Amino acid sequence: MAYFNKRYHPPGTAPGTLRELPPSLDQPVHVRQVRYSRAAVKVNTETGALPLAPSTEIEGVTWLHVQGHPSRQLLTEIGERYQVHPLALEDIDNTGQRPKVEAFDRQVFAILSVPRFSDGRVEVQQASCVLGKGLVLSFCGGTEDPFLPVLKRLQDGASRFRSRGADYLLYALLDTVVDQGFPVLEAFGLELEELEEKILLRPSRETLPHIHAVKRELILLRRMLWPQREVLNALVREEQDLIKDDTRVFLRDCYDHTVQVMDLLETYRDMSASMLDIYLSSVSNRMNEIMRVLTVIATIFIPLTFIVGVYGMNFGANTKSPWAMPELNWYYGYPLIWLLMLAVAVGMMIYFWRKRWL
Repeated sequence: MAYFNKRYHPPGTAPGTLRELPPSLDQPVHVRQVRYSRAAVKVNTETGALPLAPSTEIEGVTWLHVQGHPSRQLLTEIGERYQVHPLALEDIDNTGQRPKVEAFDRQVFAILSVPRFSDGRVEVQQASCVLGKGLVLSFCGGTEDPFLPVLKRLQDGASRFRSRGADYLLYALLDTVVDQGFPVLEAFGLELEELEEKILLRPSRETLPHIHAVKRELILLRRMLWPQREVLNALVREEQDLIKDDTRVFLRDCYDHTVQVMDLLETYRDMSASMLDIYLSSVSNRMNEIMRVLTVIATIFIPLTFIVGVYGMNFGANTKSPWAMPELNWYYGYPLIWLLMLAVAVGMMIYFWRKRWL
């Protein structure tokens, strides 16, 4: 995940100004218009263009979803047709916004972050929702549509979804975004388990950058997911004419999901922080084991070196002195010295083993 991926207007730009997409964000945009009621659902999909005005054949809720980064022209058309506030359009255009909720004239505007885990990295896309009377507008960047399960529920004739209003649809979209955090954190949990096992069994130099990468991803993920709890809390507690009391019950459940996500995230952050200490302890223990083996080997060779040094002195040719070294002239002197050195080495190893130093 990038440290900073928010788009900005140049300083001094008038509020509500929209701009053309940069080449990096110029990707196909899919627009889906859904009109549903208790009895029927009608779906209209276009690419890069705004569908026709809502059909009057079905009296109910209109849901317009834009997948991808919309152009300035498309945002302008949506704003004119559905009377979206210019500041809301600006926040939709400038992705990377902090999750928040705002109340405009006869509309509620909310921004959340949609996390995805891919190849050990976290990708976060901005999801923006506008709630009006009988109307929900949703915008999400990237190529994957996170709201396809909501559409599937709408198309299920046995679902009670259709009998509820636009505020319940907003809840379903927000709940889908919040629940995207669970599979991401589950992937982090598996990665942390593998990393912990690697640290305990075979720590290496490549492990340390991996630990820092996981810590970095979790910190950035927390930065994007932590404010979502405030968004749900505001929708539950603040009085909004567009949100019914029976829908607030579901929003409270969604708020509980944000708390669970943050609890898991904080747990994994603590685990990743402690892994650095585990890594340092494992490396230190491994070094101690190596040093212990080397110390034992060096200790064994100390008396052997002493013996070899003593008998390496050139006093064997001095036959006149009673203090000469008669062992140098023995017929079996060389093998006897070898047996002595082997006996000393074996005796020291037995002593170290009984002391549990080996």
